[in-house]
Amino acid sequence: MERTVVLITGCSSGIGRHLALRLASDPSRSFKVYATLRDLRAQGPLWEEARARGCPPDSLETLQLDVRDSDSVAAARARVTEGRVDVLVCNAGRGLLGPLEAHAAGAVSSVLDVNVAGTVRTLQAFLPDMKRRRSGRVVVTGSMGGLMGLPFNAVYCASKFALEGLCESLAVLLPPFGIHVSLIECGPVRTAFQDKLEGGPGGALDCTDAQTRHLFSLYQRHCEQVFREAAQDPEEVTEVFLTALRAPRPALRYFSTERFLPLARLRLEDPSGCSYVAAMQRAVFADEPAETGAGGMGGPELGAPPAAPQ
Repeated sequence: MERTVVLITGCSSGIGRHLALRLASDPSRSFKVYATLRDLRAQGPLWEEARARGCPPDSLETLQLDVRDSDSVAAARARVTEGRVDVLVCNAGRGLLGPLEAHAAGAVSSVLDVNVAGTVRTLQAFLPDMKRRRSGRVVVTGSMGGLMGLPFNAVYCASKFALEGLCESLAVLLPPFGIHVSLIECGPVRTAFQDKLEGGPGGALDCTDAQTRHLFSLYQRHCEQVFREAAQDPEEVTEVFLTALRAPRPALRYFSTERFLPLARLRLEDPSGCSYVAAMQRAVFADEPAETGAGGMGGPELGAPPAAPQ
């Protein structure tokens, strides 16, 4: 039986590593996984867990791939011995948390380069062959932060909003070539993602005013509560990837949790945005009086919104 060749970016930790191991250890033995990492010196934990799971020796390979470098992406593609990639998983990403004015220019550029331009570079490298073969799947790690703006996540949300437009555009274009694009919309996930934020949590807070620092402290408290109540195990999230990967006619969007869908729907139900803004302000900054504006228009009481999503 010919195996499905899967290449995944960003496998040093988090969802990427868990997904690579889940597919490589699948009882069906129907996957050949290329787990790619920016720095191969970080591959030790991946192989340790692969041995612990009993992954067949030919089910998993690691490749160096830095999505910031087109030559690195092309080199990784050339090292796929099967000469094809059936499923491309664009998972590499970086976070950025804190007041906008606290972010260094380099941190902003890095997040946009990895999350947006890096995904474009990867797609540019692998889509032409999929088009020639008239077959392929693209699965992208999305975020609820790509469907709704979150305070103190402005640049991160901007990058994930960009991925929504990129993937939706391709989802319209590519079916005649036999290629399907899916986004896995994740909420908070228990990974090391928060430990790898560009510039650390909050950035240069001394560059901001006292009120903004206070609001940021409220947001951090909110994040802690949401993570306690709603953060998912990465193994649970990888099953959503597997659902998209195996679907005969995959959807554009799959949600790892339905907890935050009411807020996403609210953005569509009130196109002015007033209801969503009011609901988010209430949820995150409940201790602070907010200027209502727009005639004080608010929305229904909703559950806690996502906090610093994957």
